Amino acid sequence: MTGPEQRAPKQDRSRITRERLLGASIDLLATQGWAATTVGAVAAAAGVSRGAAQHHFPTREDLITAALEHMIEQRVESVRAVGLELPEPGPDRTVAVVRLIVEHYTSDLFKAALQVWTAAASDPALADRVLPLETAMSREVLGIAAAALERDPSDARVRRALQTTLDLARGLGLADVLSDDSGRRDKIIRFWAQTMDEVLDDAGKSHPVTGGRGPF
Repeated sequence: MTGPEQRAPKQDRSRITRERLLGASIDLLATQGWAATTVGAVAAAAGVSRGAAQHHFPTREDLITAALEHMIEQRVESVRAVGLELPEPGPDRTVAVVRLIVEHYTSDLFKAALQVWTAAASDPALADRVLPLETAMSREVLGIAAAALERDPSDARVRRALQTTLDLARGLGLADVLSDDSGRRDKIIRFWAQTMDEVLDDAGKSHPVTGGRGPF
């Protein structure tokens, strides 16, 4: 007797194995840390042989880079999905967008990515792989936020306000790693949303943007 996975076409089995390895990598990074996330440990957690793991990802760096790309895709998709439920334009939407970005940087996926960031800080070759991916992800989230707020991201004040929001969110994400900071975090979100509304309203006087809810 063979199971469904064994009967699946070879290409499908390969895809399933790859997804298992990526999922196991993310889980290990988030729960066990960088040192524990070896190819052997990931293969064992995924229920595949080490040889099968190395067939897909010859080196640990290949595996971690692919896992980071997978994390980024999941993180961006989660931002888009939650964005479908945003309030109507106004102060409540600004609070919701800021909260959405902060939650993006306090998720388990961020905690897993943070392990890769920390390792990349002392590994130039890994940093060369990681930095372009994280830069592209930040640009994507900034674009989503600008569209949700119906603002022009080419306006320097808008771009600066949104970039500051990303930097603030990263800092809150780091604080959340050590302890549950949710109570204080909510107050910061509301304060910053109010401040950002003032900045964006001033920017909008010279660069108004009209239209719908953007790419959400």
